[in-house]
Amino acid sequence: MSNLFVVAYDDLATAQQVRDKLLSMNREYLVELDDIVVVERRAKDGKVKLHQTVNHAATGAVGGALWGSVIGLLFLVPLLGAAVGAAAGAAGGAATDTGVNDDFMRELSENLRPGAAAVFVLVKQAARDKVVPELAQFGGQLVQTSLSHDEENQLIDMAKAARAGAAAHTAVTG
Repeated sequence: MSNLFVVAYDDLATAQQVRDKLLSMNREYLVELDDIVVVERRAKDGKVKLHQTVNHAATGAVGGALWGSVIGLLFLVPLLGAAVGAAAGAAGGAATDTGVNDDFMRELSENLRPGAAAVFVLVKQAARDKVVPELAQFGGQLVQTSLSHDEENQLIDMAKAARAGAAAHTAVTG
């Protein structure tokens, strides 16, 4: 079972740095992600914008074009098959919503102040002792989790301890 974490940041750039850090840790097998999305509430117009990591429409189009070409070859019209397959794959991919529900992200992000951003992360598993200190350096405010209250409090305490340790290290080496 995966756990949801929503962390708010003061700006889009910090939220994107956190996303990039988590994706890097995913490649290092420190965390296993089901989904990660950066959501910003624009400063100009207050609208909520989702920055999805996976583009389902593009993925569907590529897969559809490949299968359309194969089927088109069977009927001696590979280009038509590829075109129809790409269109069908893109439509199917756009309709696919895996991971965190888009409507839920938009609704929760309406509470962000304009100019702020949040990272929505669906985590299968993680090496907490390595992941939490790496992410604590970015600050942020834990908005919501699917953890129990005890587990959430432990996570908050780990993040506070990591920030305090980083601050003490900076003061000594600074």
